[in-house]
Amino acid sequence: MIKAVIFDLDGVIVSTDELHYKAWKKMADKENVYFDEKINNNLRGISREKSLEIILKLDSKKYSDEEKAQLMKYKNEIYIKSLKTITPNDILPKIKSILNTLKEKKIKIAIGSSSKNAKLILKQIGLLDYFDAISDGTNITFSKPHPEVFLKAASMLHVSPSNCGVVEDALSGIEAAKNANMVAFATGDALHSNLKDYDLESLLLMV
Repeated sequence: MIKAVIFDLDGVIVSTDELHYKAWKKMADKENVYFDEKINNNLRGISREKSLEIILKLDSKKYSDEEKAQLMKYKNEIYIKSLKTITPNDILPKIKSILNTLKEKKIKIAIGSSSKNAKLILKQIGLLDYFDAISDGTNITFSKPHPEVFLKAASMLHVSPSNCGVVEDALSGIEAAKNANMVAFATGDALHSNLKDYDLESLLLMV
């Protein structure tokens, strides 16, 4: 029985993929490193640190930890500035209705996101105080497909992982949900995952 639903943020509640892409592209161009939308798609659902490692794989230059930290800071400053352009109108279709229905049914809801900017994004779209818990990149050590972010959300909600559903749009997120022993609801690219249990449309039929 599902007693709580944990939502990924980027690509599920609101799409910031294009903003991430433009910020990483500006950083890559600055370093003369090749970067395109296909590579960017491989960064979805994973941490900033791991994303940078993937981008720099195509660069023969060896970067120190300090240089990597500066590159991540540079990218994040660009990204945070771009977040000021998003509004509640950027909440993805049907999501607000789904969230409201879950609340009406007394199902707990949480965010489970690798993003360190999750609370800023939620504030911009007017949902910061809407969720019962927020587990994000500021309180985890491991990024997806490790289940930590979802397990911490379940702990915050005081709900057993086996009674939690997860809504994800990334393959790594679906894998993380299954690693956490949770029911995985897929949307977007995650619909192609063989590990998913159901699609997003089935969520309200399960609670």
